[in-house]
Amino acid sequence: MSSATLDFFYDFASTYSYLAAMRIGRLAEAAGVQVRWKPFLLGPILKAQGYDTSPFNRYPEKGANMWRDMDRLAVRHGLPAVTRPKAFPANALLGARVATALNDACRPSFTQALFRAEFAEGRDIAQRETVREVLAGLGHFCDTALTDAEGTAAKERLRAVTQEAQALGIFGAPSFVTADRDIFWGNDRLEMALEHAVALAGRPRVRHA
Repeated sequence: MSSATLDFFYDFASTYSYLAAMRIGRLAEAAGVQVRWKPFLLGPILKAQGYDTSPFNRYPEKGANMWRDMDRLAVRHGLPAVTRPKAFPANALLGARVATALNDACRPSFTQALFRAEFAEGRDIAQRETVREVLAGLGHFCDTALTDAEGTAAKERLRAVTQEAQALGIFGAPSFVTADRDIFWGNDRLEMALEHAVALAGRPRVRHA
């Protein structure tokens, strides 16, 4: 049997990516699935679709329903009440570069902490000081992490992951991609994606409530 893997593509400006990021670690561990955390930029993909802002801003009724849905799901998943940031969608570039520059072991905890600052505390993640404080809270050397994030390697890596998402046909965040390149879109498809990853590895499926 091969190991079960799942690629987790997320954008820090995405509300539903926040929910998925807070849930995926526990669920993947229970299912025995190795997750590859892949921050990317959804903006270029939306721009290619003809959007100049989030669809949740373009269609106010859709946006209002999304925020109500976030309130309900936060309660359902035992997360803090959602605090809508003043700027939405956030400029997520710095956060994405920092997450990209961090190693695989540190990326999940930073991702969750930055999402929490954004959607549980309503902070502006485009601000360097916000990112610095999140890094400090995790025990990182802030200046080193920020310098690495603004270096050529991190910028090229983030660009490459965004191009990978486009090549796969990803059109929204969060998206989960299994070893057979099947795409599962949305926080509500996380459990299904994990089940499929397990099935591909030739192991009995783990069912989630």
